[in-house]
Amino acid sequence: MNVKEVEQPPELSTGGWVALVGTGPGDAGLLTVRAAELLGQAGLVVAAAHLADLARRYLSPAAQLTEPGDAAATAETLVQAARDGQLAVRLFGGDPLLNGAAAEAAACAEAGVRFEIVPGVPLATAVPAYAGIPLASEPNAELRVIHAAEISRVAYSPATLVVLGADAGPAELGKMLIAAGWPEATPFAITWDGTTSTQQTVTSTLGRIGPDLKAAGVSLANTRGPAIAVVGEAVNMRGTLSWFETKPLFGWRVLVPRTKEQAAVVSQRLREYGAVPEEVPTIAVEPPRTPQQMERAVKGLVTGRYQWVAFTSVNAVRAVRERFEEYGLDARAFAGVKVAAVGEQTSRALLDFGIRPDLVPEQDQSAEGLAAAWPPYDDVLDPINRVLLPRADIATETLLARLIDIGWEAEDVTAYRTVRAAPPPAPIREAIKGGGFDAVLFTSSSTVRNLVGIAGKPHAVTVIGVIGPQTAKTAAEFGLRVDVTAPRPSMIALVDAMAEHGAALRAAAEEAGEPVRRPSERRRGARRRLR
Repeated sequence: MNVKEVEQPPELSTGGWVALVGTGPGDAGLLTVRAAELLGQAGLVVAAAHLADLARRYLSPAAQLTEPGDAAATAETLVQAARDGQLAVRLFGGDPLLNGAAAEAAACAEAGVRFEIVPGVPLATAVPAYAGIPLASEPNAELRVIHAAEISRVAYSPATLVVLGADAGPAELGKMLIAAGWPEATPFAITWDGTTSTQQTVTSTLGRIGPDLKAAGVSLANTRGPAIAVVGEAVNMRGTLSWFETKPLFGWRVLVPRTKEQAAVVSQRLREYGAVPEEVPTIAVEPPRTPQQMERAVKGLVTGRYQWVAFTSVNAVRAVRERFEEYGLDARAFAGVKVAAVGEQTSRALLDFGIRPDLVPEQDQSAEGLAAAWPPYDDVLDPINRVLLPRADIATETLLARLIDIGWEAEDVTAYRTVRAAPPPAPIREAIKGGGFDAVLFTSSSTVRNLVGIAGKPHAVTVIGVIGPQTAKTAAEFGLRVDVTAPRPSMIALVDAMAEHGAALRAAAEEAGEPVRRPSERRRGARRRLR
């Protein structure tokens, strides 16, 4: 008996597979947990150039990153990677199915390759949220989302209207809606580069879009990126609900001149205030030229030679910890030894090591403050009179001299060397000297000297922030006016103080009825004079 053959679907691949992943509207913080998870597991990631930096944050060292070709070639690349047993991730801005993923998903299905679609936060809802515009005041309120190409066919309605692709001709959108029956007084808002540090929103009405854009200094020539418009009464809530563009340092480009490891916590705090941190290492930390001193110091800690150990920097903690780990030791070797820390950052590094410091100055968190807080040697209460000072090769002598004066025998050990970092790239140097940065944060006197040495003096319009009086004195020696001083010598306190300064500048501009401008947008010819 002849049995008619029936075409069977292709056999599904059981090894590799494809994930079509949306990255959201632009803010890296809006990437979904699932998207980050898949990027970390991927063997191949296909992403356009503007998404590559985001992808690199999550990729494993063995992952391959490549740019897409045309739709057919990209689909073939993804399918082949899956057949080779890899997880292939294709990144899309916004949401995948709103940006062409359907064709690549269909190609995977036709080839019998397993695939997954990971939605991204859509621009249509995210951008208005970052602009402070509620799209629906009630759960059952009507909302319409259209593309600008469809605008002429949209009849008037009290519903909120979201217009994608509004960057082509905002004023023309208003004219076409008015021609379709919309009142000229209908509120209108347009946002460029939504959810990013360059977001810019202009509010108007349909009848005044052109003049209001001109008054705001906005034109097609000086805007970039996609724009989304919102039409309707919801726009009136922006004055109350705007939260993103009103951050105290919104859009500020801030230079953080520290070692890259130490800059991380500062940069994160700056981002929370809306700033764009630029980490420029001015100091490189290297091991001491002769390790014998540190070897003897570690042996002395283990054998009970010291009563105290004083840490005056995070780098000192790191240097001692690395040496301990080389010898297979851990924090238990500090049993019976009292530990002092110069400030909260150093204390945090010690806590990460498993050590709770016994002495931290409360007010002046500096070597001078630690020296002032140190108890005198008491031959009855203190069985040993030695203090270990693992420090940098260029450390000041204030603490050492104070310890000797109050009866302690201090052993000053070079735990690490600080050397001037290589100059930053030419565009960074030009931005420093030409006013391209809105602020610079100096966290020590050495960061002042080294930044000026490798890149030049910051421009007159740049806001200068310093961590304490000694750093302020060094900045003044280089002719820099200090605008912000941290209330206590802490990197976080310095960033918070800079944010307060930015908020004050914003409030002053608003009170005067002037546009809020970043320091770098001020007159470039202005000269900075010392107070």
